[in-house]
Amino acid sequence: MATRPNLVFVLFDDLGWRDLSCYGSSFYETPHMDRLATQAMRFTDAYAACPVCSPTRASLLTGKYPARLGLTDYIDWAGTAHPLRGRLVDAPYIHQLPLSEHTLASALRDGGYQTWHLGKWHLGDAEFYPEHHGFEVNFGGCHWGHPRDGYFSPWGIPTLEDGPEGEYLTDHLTDKAVDLIRSAGDVPFFLNLWHYAVHTPIQAPEELVRKYQAKARRLQLDQVPAFVEGEVHPTLQNRDRRVCRRILQSDPIYAAMMENLDWNIGRVLTALEETGQADNTLVIITSDNGGLSTIENAPTCNHPLAEGKAWMYEGGVREPLLVKWPGVVAPHSLCQTPVTSPDFYPTLLEAVGLPLLPEQHADGTSFLPLLRGESAPEREPLFWHFPHYGGAGGTPGCSIRLGDWKLIEFFEDSRLELYNLREDLSETRNLAEAHPNLTRELHERLVTWRDDLQALLPERNPDWKETD
Repeated sequence: MATRPNLVFVLFDDLGWRDLSCYGSSFYETPHMDRLATQAMRFTDAYAACPVCSPTRASLLTGKYPARLGLTDYIDWAGTAHPLRGRLVDAPYIHQLPLSEHTLASALRDGGYQTWHLGKWHLGDAEFYPEHHGFEVNFGGCHWGHPRDGYFSPWGIPTLEDGPEGEYLTDHLTDKAVDLIRSAGDVPFFLNLWHYAVHTPIQAPEELVRKYQAKARRLQLDQVPAFVEGEVHPTLQNRDRRVCRRILQSDPIYAAMMENLDWNIGRVLTALEETGQADNTLVIITSDNGGLSTIENAPTCNHPLAEGKAWMYEGGVREPLLVKWPGVVAPHSLCQTPVTSPDFYPTLLEAVGLPLLPEQHADGTSFLPLLRGESAPEREPLFWHFPHYGGAGGTPGCSIRLGDWKLIEFFEDSRLELYNLREDLSETRNLAEAHPNLTRELHERLVTWRDDLQALLPERNPDWKETD
């Protein structure tokens, strides 16, 4: 049996802050992760480094903010930029995780760990796949942002052989994870299980879908309006439609997708228990960005958080985070201290007793003291930089959180919004005019941070007319 703890890092795609029952979902059922929460530390203020996927994934593996990497938007499948245009034109960004980065997987492999990547990658073309970033196993990680042909085999994933016709992708990836756990031997392992779920297309086993269709009828959710129509979409490409917001968790297919995902997490946890490795394994469960809630037929709602994926508000970046580590993390504990994606790199190195690499994880702060139930020293503010239009309606901006205060700068009109998240989690009351000194101080810190990282900004769109 390995003496250093094994690491299981489960990352879901587009999972919203309230998509687990233990985080307050009123419709989805996640009993396995709810049970895990009773054995783990549940974080209330955990954040993704970006409101879309690729930048957060890169941040997790490098310990750097997306703005420092220059990877600030999702990587399109062709690896080329197609900037959205509104009042502004999206800032340029790189389309791969640079090979010059010494990733978390590389550091763990150097420290004697087996390193396995399973599932979504979305960090560049073949020359930038997981096997070139420290992973000895790559099972399903490629340049695709979601299964090209859907969740039922054939999937159309170039790094994954198709299963029997109709096999569900989440089941297939978990089968491999269980096999690897059972054959791990005495060498510690890093299982990087990055599920494609719950990204679109929203598909799930039919039996589970029928269960939630019946549940929706029983709760009369099928009789309640689930969407409201909002403002005109901010981009020239989509000015013919309006932002459509889901205001209720009631989609039976998404709920079925969630239950299947939860069942598969239960299978991983059972494999750890049956092989006697559960007590020596640190398990992390989180997401890469907020739930998709602001497009036509959006699958989930993040209320009480504002907006969702691709927005600068809390619904775009606040994530569920569960950390289980027997003997270290107190069961059923709660942490309200903010943490963010770059923090995982130094935290995991410190947790397994490997030397820190501060020049690499330049933006990460180890939260190991929090896991041990200790008070942590005051940390630097948290920052976000998203100089892009989101396909779901968000506009370019950047933000800073310090203590309970969050300031957002929107690049289209230089508008500043200030919120006290303890008192106004839904970000409904802009206090920028009421607290001008604090607004100025936070904005100065945000601009200094942005300048220090040489973060790229969007440019004015010469084709924009206010009458459009």
